[in-house]
Amino acid sequence: MGYRVILGGRRRHLVQLLLPLLLLLFLVAAVLAEGRDYYDLLGVSREATTREIRQAFKKLALTMHPDKNPGDPSAHEKFLQVNRAYEVLKDEDLRKKYDKYGEKGLDEQQGGRYESWNFYRYDFGIYDDDLEIITLDSGDFEAAVNSGEIWFVNFYFPRCSHCHELAPTWREFAKEMDGVIRIGAVNCGDNNHLCRRKGINSYPSLFIYRAGQRPEKFNGERTKDNLVRFSMQFITTTITQLWQGNVFNEIEQAFSSGLGWLITFCSNTGDCLEPRTRQKLAGMLDGLVKVGWMDCITEEKLCESFQVGITTALFPPGSALDKDGSVLWLNTLDSKEIYNQAMNHLPGLELLTSDSFQRKLAHHRWLVSFTFGDRSSNAASNEYKKLQAFLRDDHIQVGRVDCISDAELCQSLYIHKPCVAVFKGLGIHDFEIHHGKDVLYNIVGFARDSVRAHVTTLRPDNFPSDRKEPWLVDFFAPWCPPCRALLPELRKASIQLAGRMKFGTLDCTIHHNLCSTYNIQAYPTTVIFNGSSVHEYEGQHSADGILEFIQVVRNYIYVVCVAGRAEGQIWAVDFYAPWCGPCQALMPEWRRMARLLSGQILVGSVDCQRFQSFCQSQSVRAYPEIRLYPGNARQSYNGWHRDSHSLRAWALSYLPRASVDLTPETFRSLVLSGRDHWVLDFYAPWCGPCQHFAPEFEVLARILKGEVWAGKVDCQAHYQTCQSAGITAYPSVRFYPYLGTRRVRMFKNTNTYMKQHSFLMKKSLNSLRAAS
Repeated sequence: MGYRVILGGRRRHLVQLLLPLLLLLFLVAAVLAEGRDYYDLLGVSREATTREIRQAFKKLALTMHPDKNPGDPSAHEKFLQVNRAYEVLKDEDLRKKYDKYGEKGLDEQQGGRYESWNFYRYDFGIYDDDLEIITLDSGDFEAAVNSGEIWFVNFYFPRCSHCHELAPTWREFAKEMDGVIRIGAVNCGDNNHLCRRKGINSYPSLFIYRAGQRPEKFNGERTKDNLVRFSMQFITTTITQLWQGNVFNEIEQAFSSGLGWLITFCSNTGDCLEPRTRQKLAGMLDGLVKVGWMDCITEEKLCESFQVGITTALFPPGSALDKDGSVLWLNTLDSKEIYNQAMNHLPGLELLTSDSFQRKLAHHRWLVSFTFGDRSSNAASNEYKKLQAFLRDDHIQVGRVDCISDAELCQSLYIHKPCVAVFKGLGIHDFEIHHGKDVLYNIVGFARDSVRAHVTTLRPDNFPSDRKEPWLVDFFAPWCPPCRALLPELRKASIQLAGRMKFGTLDCTIHHNLCSTYNIQAYPTTVIFNGSSVHEYEGQHSADGILEFIQVVRNYIYVVCVAGRAEGQIWAVDFYAPWCGPCQALMPEWRRMARLLSGQILVGSVDCQRFQSFCQSQSVRAYPEIRLYPGNARQSYNGWHRDSHSLRAWALSYLPRASVDLTPETFRSLVLSGRDHWVLDFYAPWCGPCQHFAPEFEVLARILKGEVWAGKVDCQAHYQTCQSAGITAYPSVRFYPYLGTRRVRMFKNTNTYMKQHSFLMKKSLNSLRAAS
């Protein structure tokens, strides 16, 4: 007995020692059962762009594909995991759901199929690795082609043999024209909707895009020389021949406009820039420098006055022509070398300091580049020199602030790293920071949109904590791609709602405490603050979706306790979980239904993740659960269709009847012989359109209640009555107004919907009132 007791004690001690280890193993197993993090599976950071995600997946596909691992029985399952991660993270909406809710917010079918190894080797992302070719997608296509730069875009399909045949030529062409125009590519396999919207019906399709003009299609033979000739004709910048009669006037005019001059001096040595090179440079330096040439055989003395030592020279704006050290002499004929040397030599953006910042930004619109000494690359700063040229017609001035020299200014604006911001001419506190791609066309598009929009970068000192006005606040993180995709849509929505709602964005990577105060756990989280009401937006990343949500919010109530409703109120309630895919699909239809039912039925929604105990008390066991609470009863929706019109018809069917059923006797006595106005619905019980129209007629009856009686006549039960009334189709709506001693039929035999009925009825009523 004692031996057993001692042994039992040892066992208990051993269990106590192993318990933490067993618990740890259990947690690890649980984590593994949930699946690895999608970003880890692909080997990318959470900030990865779509192109980086595609490149990472391609590398894994070439090594992990089951075709390359025939001896590994687990290869299929391993690759399914990687493929699912790619399918989710490449899609902005799915990526947002995954970032917010994990795998439980996704459809299980995503990533269930994959292509052959040959597809990933030869057809997948043809131009992803070409630096001179910019892969565009639906998120940045419009900003690119409307930036003011010339774009030549190749729309291709991965399985198209002609697209693959063109690829080497397109790459050579892109290298030839790099810096002259922008060379782009759109994968129509990944961007099917974009390509269809642009009218692409064959591959490859090659189009030139210029802002404000119709795109031009290339239909010639697809050789590099033909592509170069075709694209060069769109560089329309003038190349000026300078001579004694115009040289000084031309140079002074350019200088007064802030433009420099690039002049090539041509003599019998033949070392000046050839015409195509001049044209290329005119396109590359457009808006910064004018390009000209001088014939030094006929203008020998003029060339001597310039003391020409080398064939080409750059005269920056305002430089002296008599060698004050500002002139740059160029010892090369290569267009790219000349461009790089010229850009390095041209003056940079206007430097704004603490003393001039507030004064200059008070009444003018500015795009400001915030730099931190040498931390900003020279290539980027050279590209930024072009901004003034692109934004001149938009009346946006361009400048920069050195946050090393003016640290206090940058700290007051919560700017801690290089960025670009638009100040909208209303003082230094009304600005918006750019969080898109750090490329010229994206910044130009942002600047133009931002000055028109009404979106403000929020900080603790201007956050709408008092909520005196309605605000839409977007809590986001700059590294989050779905967040960046949402920002331009917020700008579009803010333009539509100017003066009625304010829009702001809060960077949660900087303002952690403020985001924690509002329990922000995922990005983006978009919230409407309307007085004491707070509504979280769960819809699509589109301006239309946001506008519709805001419109519905005024009549849409988030329910906490249905049991506390007032007597006589009828509620339609959607019980949902934020991570539930079908719930997310239902949400926009539910909001549309709320708008359609405005003034008739109260519509609400319960977040069962947030109000778990309440949902349990209501016996909600699956999501979404759609219920109607008429009186003391409870009705669940079991219909197949979850569109707004089907849901509305279901809800309306539970409202108290506003119409009355008529018999042949009541039809004669009340309608034909009575002294009231009547609107009648002649129907048959077996008629499908009659059943669909029935709730619409009840809406009409409620609208006209007190002025017009509404009645229904069953034409199957009372065939003779309907025949005598001339009814030949169902449903038929008739209006019988009473005009003294006369009974008149105002309209007949119409199967139009309630809005038309209501319009006709009100028009008829107005005529009756005027007559009486």
